[in-house]
Amino acid sequence: MPRPSIRTAILAATAALALGGGALVAAQPMPLPGAAATFDPTQLPETRGTIARYTLTPRGEVDGFLLRDGTQVHVPPHLSTQLVFAVRPGDAVTVRGLKALGAPLVSAVSVANDDGGVAVVDAGGGPRGAQRPMQVAGKVQATLRGPRGEVNGAVLEDGTILRLPPREAERFADLLQPGQTVAARGDGLSGPLGTVVAAHGFGPSADRLADVGGLPRPPRDDRGPRPPRG
Repeated sequence: MPRPSIRTAILAATAALALGGGALVAAQPMPLPGAAATFDPTQLPETRGTIARYTLTPRGEVDGFLLRDGTQVHVPPHLSTQLVFAVRPGDAVTVRGLKALGAPLVSAVSVANDDGGVAVVDAGGGPRGAQRPMQVAGKVQATLRGPRGEVNGAVLEDGTILRLPPREAERFADLLQPGQTVAARGDGLSGPLGTVVAAHGFGPSADRLADVGGLPRPPRDDRGPRPPRG
């Protein structure tokens, strides 16, 4: 079994103090954010304040926020979408999580908007959304393109986003035009921002799906074998 890091041990001890009324419990490591479903977030230390601004990762994803008193609140990346829908700069919030030693930093397990609404709670670490097999059908509302103008998918009238590799999207370009009725199967996920499906099969109807992902077959040559080059 791998040995826990010093940071993990410190955070575990902090949580144990919060839960045990000052008694240091070392026999069982305290679950940290990312495994929050194993304990009650309301038992963790509370921090209140008003959001000054979001904090961003190098990819531009929200990974927490700063309070007006300078406290930094960090949330796991898989909660970023939920966070921006639940709280915004200027909102008064209540945060539950582990406070760092010697720094104004809180590793949040839950964030609640004091004006009401749905609280953001870390129910376990992992990706933002779990993909699952999905099959969808509908009319194309808009064609989607990549940064170079290449077709790479479509938006259906119900808001579902279909994505295909550019080479395959070019093969199905006629079907990806607005007004066309299409069907797709693939790996998808649904979240607060909508539904997206990475198509593995695509066609005009559910019973006429062509495989997506392979290279197009070379054109058939019916003129017979060519003589070797001299």
